Amino acid sequence: MAGITFQGVGKTYAGNVNAVREVTLEVADGEFIVLVGPSGCGKSTLLRMVAGLEEITTGQISIDGRVVNRLDPADRDIAMVFQNYALYPHMSVRENMAYGLRNRRTPRDEIARRVDDAARMLELGPYLDRKPRALSGGQRQRVAMGRAIVRQPAAFLFDEPLSNLDAKLRVAMRGEIRRLQRRLGTTALYVTHDQLEAMTLADRLVVLNGGRVEQIGAPLELYHHPATTFVAGFIGAPAMNLLDARIEGGRVMLAGHDLGPARGPEGAVTLGIRAEDMHPAETGLPMAVDYVEELGSGRIVHGAIDGQPVALALAPGAALPAHLALHIAPEALHLFDTTSGKRLPDALPRPARTGVPA
Repeated sequence: MAGITFQGVGKTYAGNVNAVREVTLEVADGEFIVLVGPSGCGKSTLLRMVAGLEEITTGQISIDGRVVNRLDPADRDIAMVFQNYALYPHMSVRENMAYGLRNRRTPRDEIARRVDDAARMLELGPYLDRKPRALSGGQRQRVAMGRAIVRQPAAFLFDEPLSNLDAKLRVAMRGEIRRLQRRLGTTALYVTHDQLEAMTLADRLVVLNGGRVEQIGAPLELYHHPATTFVAGFIGAPAMNLLDARIEGGRVMLAGHDLGPARGPEGAVTLGIRAEDMHPAETGLPMAVDYVEELGSGRIVHGAIDGQPVALALAPGAALPAHLALHIAPEALHLFDTTSGKRLPDALPRPARTGVPA
């Protein structure tokens, strides 16, 4: 097991294309870190630099205190699980799992012990003599994980390992990955573009945008205290509502309604409101209803406030008129600078929340 340190890490491709920009991060020994962001944000490139599959242009990466910039992938003591499983089709499950150990000239009895232990852990015992083509997608991904486990690496690297699975299997597999990592206590770096997957797996999230780190923190910290409009709009389902509003006389004004106190310069401001922080009331901010997503456990009402699209989270079953009046507690408001997108100071103490967002 080992910690991983990024110090000013950057990656520039030919043509002056900056894929990763000045990433600095300390990953503790045994920590599960998820790199999340949209396609092209640099998360997979960053992971591949740790693995040694991409050269580092600037800065340095250390694993267990050892700088690995110039080390070959085989010398970095890491194991990587890929999106496409990367299994040898002509080999059995047992042979796939043992392949890396055989290349390292590990003794046969030690190989057998490690493969059997990993197979038992991943419930692969009945499939050890099958070829990958005889397995389901979830079973193939377990084999890929087993091949990583038998290495007993200092760190696991996961590059969107669940993206080829259907929705139900993804939920089951991410639970298996998290339980397995906790059991082994091995440091893990996990890449995904799925923010729900990221929030359910991570000890800490690293949100990337355009190769830069937007924010680092625990999942609920980023959900309830996003540092930028990008994080606010990316983390959470549905995404935080972001509306054009104004600060006038130290108050947040939207559609002629005074929503509460504000700390920030007078004038235009971006107002953020979570879907679950708006509540129907007899009087309040007017919302025109467009359509409703019925989720069974709840419903997401889509519509507009002051001509701007919004989503409202409600419990199931309540009748909905074409127009709603909404109450929003002043302490639930998030304000962002319209130019930089950076968060403005809260005017009121934000209530402590410990539950997982819906």
